[in-house]
Amino acid sequence: MRDTGSVQSVDRAVQVLELLAREGEASVAEVARELRVHSSTASRLITALSGHELVERMADTRRVRLGVGLLRLAGATASRLDVTSQAQPVCDGLAEELGETVNVAVLTGDVATNVCQAQGRSTVAMQNWVGQRTVLHATSSGKVLLAHLDDAERDGRLTTPLERFTEHTLISAADLRRELQAVREIGWATAVEELETGLNAVAAPIRGHDGTVIAAISVAGPTYRLSPERLPEAAVTVVRAGEAISRRMGYQAIAEPS
Repeated sequence: MRDTGSVQSVDRAVQVLELLAREGEASVAEVARELRVHSSTASRLITALSGHELVERMADTRRVRLGVGLLRLAGATASRLDVTSQAQPVCDGLAEELGETVNVAVLTGDVATNVCQAQGRSTVAMQNWVGQRTVLHATSSGKVLLAHLDDAERDGRLTTPLERFTEHTLISAADLRRELQAVREIGWATAVEELETGLNAVAAPIRGHDGTVIAAISVAGPTYRLSPERLPEAAVTVVRAGEAISRRMGYQAIAEPS
């Protein structure tokens, strides 16, 4: 019963937001009529939404309208959508330069989701990763995204057992923490046959206008072409591509004092 009631409350809250989006503003009584509930129920919903700044009460009329909290949510979504269009031309150039598959991934829940891809001239047989979700601990993009979370959130994601995909997959949380520290220090991450045998990758961060890491750009290829020895050299180019996309997203790096 409690789960049913919770779902109903969520559904009603969404109806309130849709009403305000359609009408611009409404009174508690109007919200109650729209939802076909008692005014006290409508008032409680509005109070809950106000607590998250999703709606705001207008002091002069005692009516309600959409709140600034929705701007935060819309901004987070817009940045993820916008990074795709801003990254694509850079990905195309990087794939052409390195001859391998290039992907951009964003953090969605507990996985990395690939949002754009470019194929290099040598990657005829590589699969299309757009829309695919990949684990964080066994991919170069995932490691970049993990490395730039705050300590508490990162540690929280490492409390569950880490799945082994190949003999090279890091499944020790302690070992992975040490690698993530190195990723933050050097600015890029690698995955050497950790997700698939014979597949290597290197990734670098993409930053939003405020400097927050919002995505990761990676290049991946078979180990006979993208060997472990070649990864540091490729990383220089991938980092440069990540910085180019970051600038397109409005990020301006602060120069270190000389």
